[in-house]
This record gives sequence, C-alpha cells and structure tokens, in this order.
Amino acid sequence: MWLAGIRELDLTQHCLKTFGDCDRPHINTHQPRQTLHLPAANPPVAWYLCALPIPWDWSRNAHLAFEYAPGQTWQGDALVRGLGVHLTNARPILGWGEHTVPLDAPMRRSKLHRTCRNWQFGWWLRLNRDVPDSPTPPADDADENGPEQLTLA
Repeated sequence: MWLAGIRELDLTQHCLKTFGDCDRPHINTHQPRQTLHLPAANPPVAWYLCALPIPWDWSRNAHLAFEYAPGQTWQGDALVRGLGVHLTNARPILGWGEHTVPLDAPMRRSKLHRTCRNWQFGWWLRLNRDVPDSPTPPADDADENGPEQLTLA
C-alpha cells in the first residue's frame, strides 16, 4: 500500500513510476486502521492511494484518487470493497479510466500501460489538470530500480 502526492508525470512509465518524483507520506501497512494528516500548504495536484492484495489479484487492487478541497468530506471504498477511506478537506476524483487515455497515446498498445490504473489516472491528470512531465534525471543520478513500492501484507 502506498500514497503518492502527484506534482509531475512520466507517462512513459506505469505503476508508481507514472507519478515521477512524488510526495510519499509514510503509511503503516501493518495497522488495519490509521489516520494520516496531509499538509494543506502547497498541496500536490492530486493524491493517489494504491493497495495491492496478497496474494495479488489485479481485479482486487484498491485505488483512490483525490484532491484537496477545503470544507468537503467523503467516505467510501477505494475502488474495491473492503478498503474504506474517510476524507476530510478533500474529495475523490472520479470518472477516469482506460477510456480517458487518448487513442493515439504512446504506450497505449502496451498491456502493462493500458491496464495500469495509475497510468490511466496520469493521463486524466495530463488532460484535465495539465500536470507537467517529470524532468529527466542525469544518467548518473537515475535509479534504475525506480522509487520504492510498498505492498499490503
């Protein structure tokens, strides 16, 4: 399980790497219930919560995109039943999916990209929030393994 504050995109990538160098608050994956306080000052364009079940089953992956919205609240499941979320001063971003990716988008024919919900949401952000591309890191500073990903145990 991880939470990413999205400020930039790398639509050549899929999964967490789609969101470039994003904000990554700590989530304790061993606690069944927890409260996270995210900074309201300089918020990212959007937040994205992803939780993968063990054993892994693509259809049971939990995803929730949301954005800072002072005074608003929302409570519900993160795209699949069982991962309940309560948002305060935020609202979910709905209506994105494979249908929001342009038909001529690079990488759309790649199954890894086309079926990746993070990548689908990245395209929604590009088209609806004009989120910029991640800067390309210098070759000697690039981490070939990408950012660390946490899984729900």
